Amino acid sequence: MQVTLANWRSSPFNRWAFHHVRELIPSADIANDPRRIRQLPIEKRQLDLDAFLTETDTDGMAVLHRGKLVFEHYANGMTDATPHILMSVSKSMLGLLVGELGLDTERQVTEIVPELRHLLDMRAGIAWDENYLATSGPIVEYRKATGWNPPGDEVSDLHSFYANLTQSDGPHGGRFHYTSPNSDLLGWVIERATGARYADLMSELVWKPAGAERSGYITVDRLGAPRCAGGMCVTLRDLARVGQWVMEQGKTERFEREGDPNAWAAGDMAPYFPGLPMRYRSKWYVMDGKAPLAFGVGIHGQNLFVDRINDLVIAKLSSQAMPMDAARIALTLRGVSELRKLFA
Repeated sequence: MQVTLANWRSSPFNRWAFHHVRELIPSADIANDPRRIRQLPIEKRQLDLDAFLTETDTDGMAVLHRGKLVFEHYANGMTDATPHILMSVSKSMLGLLVGELGLDTERQVTEIVPELRHLLDMRAGIAWDENYLATSGPIVEYRKATGWNPPGDEVSDLHSFYANLTQSDGPHGGRFHYTSPNSDLLGWVIERATGARYADLMSELVWKPAGAERSGYITVDRLGAPRCAGGMCVTLRDLARVGQWVMEQGKTERFEREGDPNAWAAGDMAPYFPGLPMRYRSKWYVMDGKAPLAFGVGIHGQNLFVDRINDLVIAKLSSQAMPMDAARIALTLRGVSELRKLFA
């Protein structure tokens, strides 16, 4: 079976493509520092997860408890040295980078982006339909612009694409409205504000401090603009290292305090988490409770879960057939809930 730009996100081609993205799409390195690798002591535990891993199409899963690697699993040809695409967990990485940059998220940055805060919390009032199954329309043109789909008759790029986003569907600071291009736009703003490449900033301010063992990478368009919304590719262990770093730095505590539950409840992602006490802050999801859970979510089953109360990190990379599969999202959350009980 030949994997191409036309089919790489479709099953069964994604089982190979999701950890060979660099062979399909241009990319930029996110360098690690070999002198600052976070050690992960191995203390494996017997966990009966075979059915769960199969049912959620898992390519790789790692569990850290108190900084020790207690469980690790790989499938579909993936290994501990294989970078796997994070999809929208890349947005959570973007949120971390913005926090490290210390930007004033309330001030006006450029005439293109009125308020950074609203972009971070998915509350910018831009008309957009995040329909992953669409075969035409703005989201398809967006993918062409980012180099994720075969180019059309008119060759595009990410920055030029924003000329199409002119309609509003509500005020800034309103309901949660999932709009991936806003995250890429925020990456553009970061590059303009700092004068540095996004990949280099991610390397210096997140990747190296987290103690990554290997370099990651991020997909770029034909002119080098990064796909901040979904193009970051990293190894499973390094994703888990980021979760451990986030927890140790106390970053999830801020996510737990902030974010507007009412904006979340009125938004377009709440139906995928029915009945759960949720909020969204700095591109991280938070499930409220005595032991809050902060996590990143990416289509086709990408996740990073951080439970600071139980000192638990769960990194999960998958190649699910459907972009947003409500049944598998629910199954993943149930599985994580059971794991949290084991380590409580």
